[in-house]
Amino acid sequence: MKRAERLHALSERLRRSGARGVSAERLAGEFEVSVRTIKRDLDALENSGAPLWSRPGPGGGYGLAVGASLPPVSLSPAQAVALMAAVSAAADAPFADLAAAGIRKILDVLDPRTRARADELARRVWVNSPPSSSRAVKSALEEAMAEQRVIRIRYTSGNGATTNRDVEPVLFASTNGQWYLIGWCQMRDAMRWFTVSRIEQATVTKAACTGHTIHEVGEPPTNARPVHGHGE
Repeated sequence: MKRAERLHALSERLRRSGARGVSAERLAGEFEVSVRTIKRDLDALENSGAPLWSRPGPGGGYGLAVGASLPPVSLSPAQAVALMAAVSAAADAPFADLAAAGIRKILDVLDPRTRARADELARRVWVNSPPSSSRAVKSALEEAMAEQRVIRIRYTSGNGATTNRDVEPVLFASTNGQWYLIGWCQMRDAMRWFTVSRIEQATVTKAACTGHTIHEVGEPPTNARPVHGHGE
């Protein structure tokens, strides 16, 4: 791992450690470098403006001040391109447009040299993603999920039957290359999976969801997992 990447990973590790902090010895073990190297890295972070704190003695360690502002985002060219590639290859994913906008904001604050190297590397990564679902439908589904509002959809099933449903959104799921809206169908009075590409119209209603949870969905597809990471 290059030093710039290690410094970024180190700042994220300190942020995750919260108020309890983490010792230099543990950091050295996790990053597979010497304690002396970790302490030099910590000095470099502090000199760059990171709000580091240290607590001496047994049980002590290092951390980032809670609520303090962090220095500007620092990504390696490869990390920046990884974000671009992931979003470009999953253009039909929920919130993909928002993710793309977020990546543009990150790219805008990179230093010119890193941005130029990222742009050059990005030209070496091609994707051929399938056509996206209707932007209007996706926006409505995203809003309903985020606000936990009932969504009214016109849906055509695999056998060609078209129905209008009021659905309480619970999950988005991707399996076998397809995105699904999983929610409580008020017409069927049961949890149902709706293929997003078969939703022809979608309108967010003013009705709030009644509290159905992900535990009612049942067993997830093989290898399915939430998209968030699990910090320590």
